[in-house]
Amino acid sequence: MVEPARLRYRRARDSARWCTLILRRQTSMPPVLRHALTTLTLVLGVACASRGRVTELPNGLRYRVLATGRGAEAVSGQRVSIHETTTLPNGTLIYSSRGGNPITFQLGAGQVITGVDQGVTGMRVGERRLLIVPPALSRRTSYPANTPPDSVLHIDVELMQIRP
Repeated sequence: MVEPARLRYRRARDSARWCTLILRRQTSMPPVLRHALTTLTLVLGVACASRGRVTELPNGLRYRVLATGRGAEAVSGQRVSIHETTTLPNGTLIYSSRGGNPITFQLGAGQVITGVDQGVTGMRVGERRLLIVPPALSRRTSYPANTPPDSVLHIDVELMQIRP
């Protein structure tokens, strides 16, 4: 019995049901096709599971990769250019460089807050991360008017360029 397209679409929206449906249908398939479909299902499952994963560093900085980049990783001592949007956890906008010139600084030189310095280290050009910066890693001498001094910051960072 062939299912209507509408029913197949509904099942495809829910990945758990979709995977179950594929595994049930594999019993009547040729072995080569069954193997290829099983491999595809596993790869898609791993990709979906790792998407949106939050990584926590030992210093308390957490980040989630929003878009992957290409090329070499940014390391301490290099000059990097980034676009960033900084908000409070409730969504209040503090600062954004998007729509203007990117911020350029040397990694590891203390030219930006520690959370950004450590969060950008290891990124590739084109990569976007959401950094969740605890108060201990966002200390600075002055704060923008609408920023409580001991607040967690959410910083959306995109690495634009790496220079030696």
